[in-house]
Amino acid sequence: MLAALRSLWDEPRPPAPPPRVWRDWVLVGVLVPAAVLEGLLRPDLPWRVASVVVTAGLVPTLLWRRTRPLLMVVVCFAVTGLAPLLTGQPPAEMYTMAYQMILPYALFRWGSGREAVTGLAIMIVSASFPLVTGRAPGTDAIGAFTVLSAVVALGGALRYRARARARELDQAKLLEREQLARDLHDTVAHHVSAMAVRAQAGLAVAGSRPDAATEALRVIEEEAARALDEMHALVRVLRRDRPDEPADLVPGRRIADIVRLAGRTRSGPSVDVEISGDLDGLPPSVEAAVYRLAQESITNAVRHARHATRVEVRVTADDTSVHLRVSDDGDGGLIRPAASPGYGIIGMIERAHLLRGTCVAGPGPDRGWTVSAVLPRTGAAT
Repeated sequence: MLAALRSLWDEPRPPAPPPRVWRDWVLVGVLVPAAVLEGLLRPDLPWRVASVVVTAGLVPTLLWRRTRPLLMVVVCFAVTGLAPLLTGQPPAEMYTMAYQMILPYALFRWGSGREAVTGLAIMIVSASFPLVTGRAPGTDAIGAFTVLSAVVALGGALRYRARARARELDQAKLLEREQLARDLHDTVAHHVSAMAVRAQAGLAVAGSRPDAATEALRVIEEEAARALDEMHALVRVLRRDRPDEPADLVPGRRIADIVRLAGRTRSGPSVDVEISGDLDGLPPSVEAAVYRLAQESITNAVRHARHATRVEVRVTADDTSVHLRVSDDGDGGLIRPAASPGYGIIGMIERAHLLRGTCVAGPGPDRGWTVSAVLPRTGAAT
């Protein structure tokens, strides 16, 4: 119990409460004439002038209910609690005073925990005072406490609902950033690796084959152009002005594009691609994931597989899943500095997990390194 109270007491205010809008001014403009009209039409109202003045005079507190909720609650309930003592009459029961219930709601919706606890204590004392002094029957006090509890509960519920919604949005943004980070890593790593391998090959044979340098520069230029195209696509996504922009601007690859990865590492191991099965109707997320998994696996094989001469990429699809297998014929394992484990394999596992699939990377049964991934055809994200 103490822990719950301490947690409530330390609760911060929600960030950036909305400012006054035109609806607030309309509300004030309607309530003030309503209070005056009620005073004119109710001959049984005691201390009619004072009641109308108090009711109409407290209406502007609604304008600051979000930015200063506790102060507005103190002003409103203090005035309504002291007015019967100063007049010596029972509290005025004007129907227009129902707008006061907006203030407790705003306190628990926009106030801090300390403000909410302090304001609740003030409201309870103010509501209990007429009952203690005998100025109001017990049934009225019970009704007042019931309405107050309902309003407070509504404000707290909407407060925590908004917080839950904000957490969901933050999680969605985090997942999108992770996906973009994987796309950036896959794109840059693949193309830069191809350029580095080709540059090394050109330097190695430049003395005996001067034309090899020209060929290497041509390959490097092609890889750089492809890398820039994919980077521009990613930048377009990052600079989208509206989150509901059509999805066709999102950078994506299809399984058929894997064929373009074949034979592109001319100085390293050859890449053989085979695609079979029914690939029609696959969601774009699944196709893009399969492409990126194959691309990253090929990049790792080209950069790190020892003495590899061949990389095999096999994509098959059945009624429920899409299967990817990338293997090389190297000596086994990957050459990677111990201090730099890299993010490629981690990103592949995360990418498959987001689509409720699996991805396993490790030494092959005979030799080399094998990456196996299985993704459901539905592409349902976790």
